Order: sequence, then C-alpha cells, then structure tokens
Amino acid sequence: MAVLNEEQTMLRDMARDWARKESPVKAYRKVRDTGAAIGFDPQAFAKMAEMGWTGVIIPEAYGGSDFGYLSLGLVLEECARTLTASPLNASSLAATSALLLGGSDEQKSAWLPGIASGETIAALAVDEGPRHAPDLIKARAEASGDGWTLSAEKCFVAEGDAANLLVVAAQYEGGVGLFLVPAEASGVTVSTRKLIDFRSHAAITLDQVSLPAHARLEAGGDDLLDQVLDRARAGVAAEMLGLAVQAFEDTLAYLKTRSQFGEILSRFQALQHRMANLFTEIELMRSVVEGALEAIDAERDDVPVRVALAKARACQTLHLVSRELIQLHGGIGMTDEHDAGFYLKRARILEAQYGNGAFHRERFARLNDY
Repeated sequence: MAVLNEEQTMLRDMARDWARKESPVKAYRKVRDTGAAIGFDPQAFAKMAEMGWTGVIIPEAYGGSDFGYLSLGLVLEECARTLTASPLNASSLAATSALLLGGSDEQKSAWLPGIASGETIAALAVDEGPRHAPDLIKARAEASGDGWTLSAEKCFVAEGDAANLLVVAAQYEGGVGLFLVPAEASGVTVSTRKLIDFRSHAAITLDQVSLPAHARLEAGGDDLLDQVLDRARAGVAAEMLGLAVQAFEDTLAYLKTRSQFGEILSRFQALQHRMANLFTEIELMRSVVEGALEAIDAERDDVPVRVALAKARACQTLHLVSRELIQLHGGIGMTDEHDAGFYLKRARILEAQYGNGAFHRERFARLNDY
C-alpha cells in the first residue's frame, strides 16, 4: 500500500466526499435512464474540472497541478466507487499521457491547457476489433505533401463521442505513431456505441483525413504507444480498485443486516470465510495497482512489468468480487432496482479495456522471459 503525502491524502478525501455527496450511484442511474448521448453529466464534469482534477498530471506551465499518476489514481478510485460517469480517465489520463510523452512544446501548448480546464475532451483511439491488439493496427497514415492523410476504423473508443480531440494510433513509414486529429475534421465519422455499462463509447471512422505535418507526436521513442497504453491501463486498474472496494463494502453491509434461518447472514462462518478471502484479494490488488502508479511517477524501468501485473490482478480480483456481490445479495442483486448489477456490468467493460487478464498474464510472462 502506498504511503500518501499530505496533499495526496487531502485530494483523496476531497474526491471521496464529493463523489458520495454530489455524485452518488443514483446520479449514474439518472444518466443511464435519460439515455444521454455522451454518457455522462457535463455539469458534474465541469465541477470536477473546477476542483482541478482534470489537470492532476499536467504540468503547471500548461494549467495543471503536476501531482502525478498516483494522485490521479486516487481520484479515479473514489469516483469509481460511486460509478461517477466522466471522461476523466480517458481524457485527463490516457490521452493526456500521449501529449506529455510524445508531444512537442507547441502541441502541448495547443491542447493541454484546454484539457486541464475541462474545456477540451480528448480520447485515445487504438483498438480496431473486438480484442485489444495494439500489435495488429491496420490504420494507415500516408505522407502527403506537407502533411499526412489518415485512414482508420477504431472500435470501442472510450468517451469518443464527446471528444474534441482524438489521439489515433496508425501505421506510417517509421512504424506505429500517434496522430492528433480534431474531432470536427473533414472525413471523421463518430458513431455512438452503447455497451452494457451505459457509458460513452464510440466507433470512429477516418476516411482520408488530411492532417498537417505537426499532427504526429514525434517524441517518446519507438515505444511511445506502449508507454501511453501502460499509463492508460494503470488508470483503468485504479478505477477497478474503486469498484472492487465498494462492491465489497456493499456486500458486507448487506450481510450484516439480512436475516436467514433466524440468523444474521454475517454470523455464518462460511460467509465470513468468503468475505475474508475477498478482503485479502482486494488488499493484494491495491498493492500492485498503487505500485504501478508509483512506478510511473518515479519513471522506473519496470513500469511495463508492474502495469501488466496490476491489470492482470485487477481483472482477476474484480471479476471475483463482482460475482460474489451478485451471489451474496441473492435475488435482489439481480434486479434493476438494486445497484449491484451496475458494478458487475462496469466491471466487465473495464476488464476488457486495454487488455484482459489473459492478455496481461501473457505479457507479464513475456516481459520476464518465461
């Protein structure tokens, strides 16, 4: 478990209080019921921006606070506990990481202040099929005059239908690069996709989109995409941690109040053992997730290994906890009136995002020469 400094503790507590009071699960239910096209409440996101959360990893020179990835992970964890729907992870972590790692001073100056203020929403567009496969990207950027011509079909782009800026992974003569594409550019078609978590996802088609020469992120080295994805994966793992913690606490509270056979359920030893096992698994999950975020902040060489471990463990643990959430709530847990189903559905989406457990177990083994 990470040792938090005073600022991080204050940030975590502020996020926890705001999420519980201003963005409870019923707010998420309201977004679901209204069928909002963008999948989140813009007013709630504006408040998050006012509190500075959209600029946590952005340097002060561009309007952020430069508190680091662990700090943003704490905010994502607390927001996930109440299922707060927002583009905070997709825009202020995943897409922002691409600009921080690969952007020039001009590119950072053009986009980061808007992201930090919440006025600009950015989305990372990588996957092109039902499975996460960054090594199989077919999108192509061709050099054309003084710029680029980009064609691509991207699937399951988180917050893609609300984005002003798309960070698109595509092949070019030098390998795989990341390209900055304004969402309103000619040739860009965005189609909303509703998944089981009722959040914002999009399929994006780029048909011969003309881009200037400076659209490509040129810094960061040949493994820029991998570096960006590792940061995005760590952010998703932080969200998954929040889901797991809240699912556990909701289940424990239910067992302490529900009676069966004349006894409170929490008094049955078999259920005590199951809850103790869940608690242990969540604590292990917290250690590896926070360890990955700390490794990113410290710019350690083992970031890929730590992130692969964190995402693999997060998938395994959240899958278990969300199943037990439904199982131990019994019939009420399977109804739409209860919130348990929301956690289960969101869990399954996050398990698949940027690589499922099997993907990261294999990656962890490969990175360690197994």
